[in-house]
Amino acid sequence: MPKTNIRVESQIPARLEDGFDRVLRELKLPGAFPEAVLDEAKRVAEAPRLDGRDLTDLPFVTIDPPGSMDLDQAVHLERLGAGYRVWYAIADVGAFVRPGGAIDTEARTRGETVYLPVGRVPLHPTVLSEGAASLLPGTTRPAAVWCVDLDAEGRTIGADVQRALVRSRERLDYGYVQASVETGTADGTLGLLAEIGELRLERERERGGVTLPTPEQEVVAADGGYRLAYRAPLPAEAWNAQISLLTGMAAASMMLDAEVGLLRVLPPPQAGDLAKVRRVADALGVPWPDGASYGQVVHGLDPREPRQAAFLHESKVLLRGSGYVAFDGAPPKLADHAAVAAPYAHVTAPLRRLADRYATEVCLAIAAGEPVPQEVTRSLPALPDIMSATGRRAGAVERACVDLVEAFLLRDRIGQPFQAVVIDTDDRREGGLVQLEDPAVIARCDGALPLGEKVTVRLTRADPATREVRFTLA
Repeated sequence: MPKTNIRVESQIPARLEDGFDRVLRELKLPGAFPEAVLDEAKRVAEAPRLDGRDLTDLPFVTIDPPGSMDLDQAVHLERLGAGYRVWYAIADVGAFVRPGGAIDTEARTRGETVYLPVGRVPLHPTVLSEGAASLLPGTTRPAAVWCVDLDAEGRTIGADVQRALVRSRERLDYGYVQASVETGTADGTLGLLAEIGELRLERERERGGVTLPTPEQEVVAADGGYRLAYRAPLPAEAWNAQISLLTGMAAASMMLDAEVGLLRVLPPPQAGDLAKVRRVADALGVPWPDGASYGQVVHGLDPREPRQAAFLHESKVLLRGSGYVAFDGAPPKLADHAAVAAPYAHVTAPLRRLADRYATEVCLAIAAGEPVPQEVTRSLPALPDIMSATGRRAGAVERACVDLVEAFLLRDRIGQPFQAVVIDTDDRREGGLVQLEDPAVIARCDGALPLGEKVTVRLTRADPATREVRFTLA
């Protein structure tokens, strides 16, 4: 089932761009940076704090979507005896931005970078996020470098982090990495990424973690116009994500041991929700063996198969309620992230998420055997509310953009029939959600809908002004 974001791979109509601008105004996203912020960003970009170990000899590479400029992470992988060593360089935003300064104050109103189908509303001025602080190839950059050692089965046996100088060798994208692995030409870091990534996925399944198979929607040019299509994530994306998860788990363990930090948490599912999802699995014929966790059940499910797509959508209720928790003293009662099935922290995207910079500063101090700076600990208690509010706003923008694109591309097809799968039904009244096979749309549908079944539906409404799409059972 699609995520709530849409990618656009070609030029889009001006009318659609105007719609995105209206979404930004309606949801009150921040506009241009104040002059004081831009002035400070320009100044610190020219004179960052450059200290720590010189690791420019390590051949780091970045792996991101094509065209990305805000490069938070660079990776270098090595064999270590029968196991592995993961070097993970994270953009050291703290080398440029100080708590309480103009950039930091503005970042608290933004919380995170908001990505649109075209463009973005950045957390930091681009002179930093796409320039001086970004791990662009061929440039020496300050970084927080994690060194995580794994055994032969991909289990963590040691982790450390330190400030360092790094120099990325190449900016790669997922397609290139996937092709190099599939053609047998991947060596060094790229070859080990597949090897370590698969081991970490095994460890995730072992501990009951959850990675949902979620294709993205993307707008593609077709027959002189545009259409919505599904794009299945590449295995290389999952391998790369496992390196980030590995690092976030190491950071969480470090902060819990030191009794200070900022965790990303998700409570375990409510018993009633879990029982309902198990009933849905039984009704749809999705196997749920005795003793198996939800994560183990969803592993390997195919969202292209109607009943499995319906189950995946219905079971998302088990993954709701994530947030942040700050602590300075006794660890919080809720310290785990249910989808990760372990304690977890956000530390790998400081160019794009405010919380990551503060959590990284905590870890750097702990690893160096130094007290966490007071300016950091004083800021921790406010961060969960900041991230919650700005995260809700970002989610609302993403959903509104999806709705707008769907309504715009369907606007001339009122009355036409479409093949769809019923992925959600309403217990209180007729109707629910259907997922069209083509184009890649999920929308409300009226009628007596059979959950998990293929149906023919007819488009009754597609209004770009209200961003509403609606179908009825044909």
